[in-house]
Amino acid sequence: MGRSPFTLAAAVTAALPGAEVTGARGLSADGDGRFDSAIASLADGRELAIRVADDDETARELAAEAIALRALTDGARAMLPFRVPAYIGETRIGDGRALVTELLPGFQIEAALVPAGRGAAQSMGASIAAVHGLPTSVVRGAGLATRTAQESRAELERLIDTAAATGRVPARLTVRWRDAVADDDLWRFESTVILGGVQSTSFLFEDDPELGPEVVGLLGWHGLSVGDPALDLSWLSAAPDASDDVHAAYARALDRTPDAGIEVRARLLAELEFARWLVHGDSMHRPDIVDDAGALLDALAEGLRTDDLSIVDERAAGVDSALDALDRVPKTAVAEVDTSMHTDAYNPEELWIEVPDESGSSSTDTESHEPLRPGGTDRDDNAHRTEMLTVETEDLSEARSIFAGTHGDDVREGTPRLTSKPAAEYDEDDSDEAQRAARAALQRWKSSSSE
Repeated sequence: MGRSPFTLAAAVTAALPGAEVTGARGLSADGDGRFDSAIASLADGRELAIRVADDDETARELAAEAIALRALTDGARAMLPFRVPAYIGETRIGDGRALVTELLPGFQIEAALVPAGRGAAQSMGASIAAVHGLPTSVVRGAGLATRTAQESRAELERLIDTAAATGRVPARLTVRWRDAVADDDLWRFESTVILGGVQSTSFLFEDDPELGPEVVGLLGWHGLSVGDPALDLSWLSAAPDASDDVHAAYARALDRTPDAGIEVRARLLAELEFARWLVHGDSMHRPDIVDDAGALLDALAEGLRTDDLSIVDERAAGVDSALDALDRVPKTAVAEVDTSMHTDAYNPEELWIEVPDESGSSSTDTESHEPLRPGGTDRDDNAHRTEMLTVETEDLSEARSIFAGTHGDDVREGTPRLTSKPAAEYDEDDSDEAQRAARAALQRWKSSSSE
């Protein structure tokens, strides 16, 4: 690796004959260093992203993304409320496979920084629902992977057994995971079109003066398939502030009622990323990776308040603090979306984030946050996570009624639900009041738990 942007940009003409390249620059985010990548400016005003793979894994990812982008016909794209990068062409640079796609404008928001309420969270939920609403023929017609609920279940069962065989998984996690896989109620779902693992950085935003950040593009289509819709919601374990609003917006925008176990499976899938990291390290004979994964699993087990992952107990699972460490798992070992088509257009001064506090005031976050590289962490953030992993997680089951009805399906039979309004009738005052009430309740819980 290490090719210059000018070398990469020159190769665009091989993928797009007749193109006149007038400029080149590097990408601000290039798939976590797994690709050589650059942006090529053309004489007609377009900007294209070019990525080059130098190993089998990244080459397979580029090949899968090329197939997926071509499978998204004009009709399929018209069904989505955001843009998808256009496939431009493919070529080779030396021994590496190169993919050229359209560069989409927009900025990204890290998971932990996605605010609750109107704007980003609601737009993300609606965008995921739009993908899941695509006809499965889009995927099947392209020959892409399809998995039934039982096939998804069997795959996780094999992963749990493989991880447990290393001897590094705490017993309570093994029991917790196996009980979840054995729970028939969790696996009664209809497979849908999925991206195969959405992350917060999959979304590109533009700022709306009235609504806040709105999704205008979605990246990382190499995992396009038919499978468990919970896979595209598992990243919400790293977005505690926005999780409820993303789930609620997803349920409102979906053309059917979400299955009752989707949030529990999403949490299970998030926890199992640690197991995937462990299995990866064991298969590569890397003691350092095995030790790191083992430490993460120990922290996860320590943060649990219950050994159950069930529809009733999902709210009381109590592992959020431990799951804060999820982004420490390098993306080379996790099925995540590639962020190598990100634009340089992110202007933190223009980011609109309204987070009401107990007094009803709002604040604007203008600090720039760059995505972390594999193995690289922010020192202060790491210290905070380490501290949080030692804090016993409280049971939130008594606060369940505060959030009831925001997820399409109640987590407890008989719990009162909030009635969702059509988008055209949405009352901003109701939203603000609900946000203040929820945030105040959480603040009281946090204060009492620290005494």
